[in-house]
Amino acid sequence: MDETISERAGNGAETPANGGPAGVETALEAAPQPALAPAPLFDATPWPVGPRPAARPIPISRRLSPRIWTAALAVALIVAAGGLAFLYMDDTSAQNRARQLASANEALKSQNKALSAQLLTTQTNLTATLGELATVRAELEHPNLTIWNVPQEISGQDYYLAGGAPDTFTYHLKATSNGPMSISILTLEDFAKAISCVQNGQGRTNWCMHHSGSPFHTWNSVGSVDYDFHGAEGCADYVVVFTSAQHVTVTPNISVTYNPATAATGSCA
Repeated sequence: MDETISERAGNGAETPANGGPAGVETALEAAPQPALAPAPLFDATPWPVGPRPAARPIPISRRLSPRIWTAALAVALIVAAGGLAFLYMDDTSAQNRARQLASANEALKSQNKALSAQLLTTQTNLTATLGELATVRAELEHPNLTIWNVPQEISGQDYYLAGGAPDTFTYHLKATSNGPMSISILTLEDFAKAISCVQNGQGRTNWCMHHSGSPFHTWNSVGSVDYDFHGAEGCADYVVVFTSAQHVTVTPNISVTYNPATAATGSCA
């Protein structure tokens, strides 16, 4: 065995670096190795290349023939005519709409004028109605009543006509006669003094009724009188007396208006 090892060593076998026995390395080298796959063959076939586009021909300008010019011009004219026709139709439609709007506006103006006239008439009627209503209301609050309107005679200077002026009323003294007459507004006290004057023979009735006491107001020898007496609005103390020095016919138109005073008036104040 030693010879074999020496021969192998003399034949150039290397001693292992780790100092191990040379027979171990030899056994390893003698172990079978796995077979390697053969290398693939190189395919030198070139990749496919697509066909190149054909070269474009260079355009060469040519003069258009007269027919082509005429056709092009005709087409242009047709297009222009169509555009003009469209504009004309659009303008006509716009004008029609404008006329319709103007007509509607005029109609609205007419209606507005009519409504304004009706409103003015209504306002006028309303104002008149309110005025009438105010008059009626005033009449209801202050009614006016006629209390003496029958013609009566005074036979001479010893006769008289008399009537009371009612309390809470304005006394409207209005009368005419066919001859001179005298009228006095007397308190009840002055009227009593006038009766005493006649009874005592101090004077005739025509004189005593207007010269006894202190009459509130006297009209001597007049043909008519028109006077509003307010002294009785808050006082029940007055008598109105008519006399004449001759035979006359008195035509009265005496009325009163309800108008109560808030405090005493006349001789009652």
